[in-house]
Amino acid sequence: MNVEIETYVRDIACAARAASRTLARASEEKRNAALCAMAQDLRAHADDIVAANGKDMEKGRADGMSEGLLDRLMLDGARVEAMACALEALAKLDDPLNRVVERREIEGGMDLRRVTTPLGVVAMVYEARPNVTADAAGICLKSGNACVLRGGSQAFHSNMALVGVLRGAIERVGLPADCVCAIETVDRAATDALMELHGVVDVLIPRGGAGLIRRCVERSKVPVIETGTGNCHVYVHETADFAMARAIVMNAKTQRTGVCNACESLLVDRSVASAFLPAMLSELAGAGVLVHGDAATRVAFGDAGVAADRFTEADEEDWGREYLALEISVKTVDGVEEAIEHINRFGTGHSECIVANADDAKGAAAIEAFLAGVDAAAVYANASTRFTDGGCFGLGAEIGISTQKLHVRGPFALDALTSYKYVIRGAGQVRG
Repeated sequence: MNVEIETYVRDIACAARAASRTLARASEEKRNAALCAMAQDLRAHADDIVAANGKDMEKGRADGMSEGLLDRLMLDGARVEAMACALEALAKLDDPLNRVVERREIEGGMDLRRVTTPLGVVAMVYEARPNVTADAAGICLKSGNACVLRGGSQAFHSNMALVGVLRGAIERVGLPADCVCAIETVDRAATDALMELHGVVDVLIPRGGAGLIRRCVERSKVPVIETGTGNCHVYVHETADFAMARAIVMNAKTQRTGVCNACESLLVDRSVASAFLPAMLSELAGAGVLVHGDAATRVAFGDAGVAADRFTEADEEDWGREYLALEISVKTVDGVEEAIEHINRFGTGHSECIVANADDAKGAAAIEAFLAGVDAAAVYANASTRFTDGGCFGLGAEIGISTQKLHVRGPFALDALTSYKYVIRGAGQVRG
């Protein structure tokens, strides 16, 4: 490993470590004041932030970045305002720290309390999502954690502009600027160095594509909260209302294509495929979606009269692919059990949906089987997968969506960035 990079990253993490001790003892009022100052300064410097983002957008287009990733990368005045509003919303949430989650009297009359505490230093490794910079900084600060931000090279100018604004706001209210630190190099060796810092960094959270997440999970010596990719499915049961199903699929697929809770795969009961698919495929094609389909889907394409260039034969890899683009795989299945089996085999444990008639006995049974049988962080009946989001779930701004099962699952924010300690008050008791 490059010794110079290793030393640079360690120095940044150690600075965050020192700041975390001050932040952990800061009052709720002080932390909330910092969040409000961060929001205020984002608004004041919005033009500078958007201008810095323009450099990243220009480079992204020149490098051939996909439209989905460009959408993730782009900042405008409205998105900067959304970041500011998210920070203000965090300030209004209950304090996650110093909560007594358990209390009892133990041997000899000692008072034992289990009290929530910060984790310490949280490292974020992420790609072309500059909004993560503000969200992660805010969530970490509210929960008493210092953060080390390692954004992707695609958003370098955006991230540096944001971090500069946030650090200035934090320092203005009397907290250490190093509560929010950033690695200011695009050298990939910096990520490897960060993953080595067990004992300095307390937890590492990767947000990005499958390759980044796999690399962090496999190489990191720092504990990882895995935010998985999203190969999300919508399954249309034979009892489904077709209009409802089409609306859910179109929203889940096309409202924003470059996000992890977008639908990437459509499953349809074979018994209704000829009745449902032609209109569905026509809508998808009208929105510019390329369909990777099975044989039954190809037949339905012919019935729909859709241009042939909107269809391609699916292969085995398509069933597990996260497109992050105007593409979708479509497969027919023989009932809910085959749908469950397919999703559990090819899904990523993110968000899955069944569309079925809850007022029909067969549809209601299918819904219950699906909700119980699908192994995912969020399982929906008759609603778009696009709702898997910290804000939609009432959690405030999220730091990620976890597809793992230990510690935290699904959208996670403040509570997931706390641990606890036992506080015991005695009066001279000794153990016999």
